[in-house]
Amino acid sequence: MTTASNRAGLAIAFVLFGVFCISLNDMLIKQLSSGYPLHQIVFFRSLIALLITLVFLQFEGGFAALRTERPMLHVFRGVLVVISNMAFFLALAVLPLADATALFFVAPLFITLLSVPLLGEKVGPPRIGAVIVGFVGVIIMQRPWETGDSLPASRIVLLLPVLAAFTYALNQLMTRKLGVKAPASTLAIYIQATFLIVSVGFFLVAGDGRFAENTTNGSLQFLLRAWVWPAPQERILLLGMGANGALIGYSLSQAYRLADAATVAPFEYIGLPLAVFWGLVIFGDLPTWEVWTGIALIIASGLFVFFRERAKAKRVTTRPVARRH
Repeated sequence: MTTASNRAGLAIAFVLFGVFCISLNDMLIKQLSSGYPLHQIVFFRSLIALLITLVFLQFEGGFAALRTERPMLHVFRGVLVVISNMAFFLALAVLPLADATALFFVAPLFITLLSVPLLGEKVGPPRIGAVIVGFVGVIIMQRPWETGDSLPASRIVLLLPVLAAFTYALNQLMTRKLGVKAPASTLAIYIQATFLIVSVGFFLVAGDGRFAENTTNGSLQFLLRAWVWPAPQERILLLGMGANGALIGYSLSQAYRLADAATVAPFEYIGLPLAVFWGLVIFGDLPTWEVWTGIALIIASGLFVFFRERAKAKRVTTRPVARRH
């Protein structure tokens, strides 16, 4: 017999596994960023993930589930996810893994702020205060008191994970507002197809590497570098990234399907210590005091917002219902 607690436990297991897969994905992309263009990595990852997700689709309604009354919604969602992912991966090429990941985790704070104008939700002073604390963490990690030469990357690169978080938050809020009713595999297929179209477009325009010849910026080189045929051992990595991408989509979709977001979302913060771990073990990067401070403020503010929303939801569901006499 499946109980609410069992479903919550299973959801937490799925989100922990999904976040672990995300940390692997980010680490592998950073490893490959010095030899391959981003659009080539995205192409192979999305192609393999799409093929695997098509198998998942057969257990969730088959190809008939791909029919939709809102095709432009799926396109817009796909574009937002592409912008979010590519902005984050471009930052990964030059930033330490923990720095980029910590800056991206400002996304829940963006969701809280944007829910006011986009969803008409009421956000009280305590949550607004928590959001401000989180953004103070972002400012500290941006190090406005330092000059460009002492920064780990340019100011624009430091803002890329924040852009990724903003577009991710927009995607989440748009999905919540419009109430997309489709199997998880259907949503994943449309997103992976968008990735494929964008990566093929980059290949047609810049696949020969001519736009990367006169740039020294690491992120632009990663974006515009010429396609190369993968070495045998790196073909295995690309195949693994594709399978990993399919597991990420399935695991996170299952997590949020089995339990409410207030139960599941706080466990996504396991991604921050994982990023620190991979950054230290694989790349020898140890976060600076600014990054540790930013991580602490972002986690504290994010968890406060989540648990505040959870307590509010409990009060609503336990409120006595007025009866007619």
